[in-house]
Amino acid sequence: MLLEKSGYQKIKLKYLKYIKSQAVLSEPFRDKIGQLNKFYLPISEKIYKNHLKIKKTLVIGLTGGQGSGKSTISNILKIILKEGFRLNTINFSIDDFYKTHKERKKMSQTISPLFLTRGVPGTHDTKLLLDCLKKLKRTNFKKYLIPKFDKSIDDRLPKKKWQRIINRPDVVIFEGWCVGATPQKNKDLKFPINILEKEKDKNKIWRNRVNKELKTKYKNIFKLIDKYIFLKVPSFKHVYKWRSLQEKKLILTAKGKKTMSKSQIKNFIMFYERLTKHMLKNFSKKSEFIINIDNKHRLKSIKCN
Repeated sequence: MLLEKSGYQKIKLKYLKYIKSQAVLSEPFRDKIGQLNKFYLPISEKIYKNHLKIKKTLVIGLTGGQGSGKSTISNILKIILKEGFRLNTINFSIDDFYKTHKERKKMSQTISPLFLTRGVPGTHDTKLLLDCLKKLKRTNFKKYLIPKFDKSIDDRLPKKKWQRIINRPDVVIFEGWCVGATPQKNKDLKFPINILEKEKDKNKIWRNRVNKELKTKYKNIFKLIDKYIFLKVPSFKHVYKWRSLQEKKLILTAKGKKTMSKSQIKNFIMFYERLTKHMLKNFSKKSEFIINIDNKHRLKSIKCN
């Protein structure tokens, strides 16, 4: 281990405090110290070594199915890298770059009604996202604002509430369910994979457009990512259960704002099904770290490529 004993103790205290403050509902974060030593510290040490090697801003793509624990793990890695390795670390989600409700409404009217629902490639502001990553990686860094999206109102927050980055980051943790996703082959788009596609995308307009976005705009964005961490869920059927847990957590903090019912969640995750299954099949090959999550939502094992 690269850390001295005092550094480890400092991380441990901050980490335990964070886990407690989150009132985490799901299993991956129950075995607190075991997870710290087995998963988070080895990954953080490797990130630290990679940063020393390239001597510039390192962008880490953290990806995995809905409810797999991306946001929490992103925050844990940030704590370790800042407190233990003294790396200026920032994190944000691709979700914060969703197009505004007004912009998605326009897409739903001109391309496909399915684009009103945020989630898939095509519903993000790719111009803003590409600009963000480029500027965060620049040597002559200037202060920058990263947008914030409020899912409970399904819209972007005003600029005064955006994340303000003052100093050039050593490490950027960029998380999201489709971060790094690759396009599918045309033949794989031919048949619908769920009721949503069968009934609402009969002419394949929606899924073809999503695929085109991955081939072009998103490809240019994902080229700026240096290393990937993949949270591999056992199968897509677990996504509904774990997304429901995520919604319960949102309800606790929503303060009367809009949240989703069980039936709404079932419909919502159908938008994510195609790409999630595609990534489960192919994404391990391009990831430096693969964290396997078991049927009980526990971090099971880690593989380093």
